[in-house]
Amino acid sequence: MKTAAAKDGKGRGGWIFLGAVVLLYAATALGSTDLTTEALTFFFNMLGQVIPVLAIVFALIFLFELFLNPRRVKAYLGASSGLKGWAVALGAGILATGPVYAWYALLGELRAKGMKASLAAAFLYSRALKFPLLPLLFHYFGLTYTLVLSLYLLVAAVLSGLFTGWIERNAVRESRD
Repeated sequence: MKTAAAKDGKGRGGWIFLGAVVLLYAATALGSTDLTTEALTFFFNMLGQVIPVLAIVFALIFLFELFLNPRRVKAYLGASSGLKGWAVALGAGILATGPVYAWYALLGELRAKGMKASLAAAFLYSRALKFPLLPLLFHYFGLTYTLVLSLYLLVAAVLSGLFTGWIERNAVRESRD
């Protein structure tokens, strides 16, 4: 029988992983202080780049928690959202900036409130189309290439979302059987 922590997905795996990483750093420090210094310098530089993005994402999560209740999320991004949901997911993905892993927490919150998996996948895939970089793409490759590539990326985002939704529906159906 599973424990309550295992049932809700909050086991000790994260703490074990953190402990293993700390032990690896300690073992590396014993063997090579230069390598450890280089690794820690890289880590703190990366942390300095990630913290501002995470702060923005957590601020967005706070605002979403404040203003978006599950009923509203389901209306815009839920099972009955239709084309409006696809447009919101694709548009938000194109406008989203920063590293993709920073958006996972926000998408997790939205999924918990009723966002379809297919729209989350479409959001993540449509991030490949960078709105601020479109003028540069147009400058170097021309209008035809820019339009074809943009259309291809949006179609691929929709197909990726549809495939993800199909996988989720099959997984839910199999778990009921």
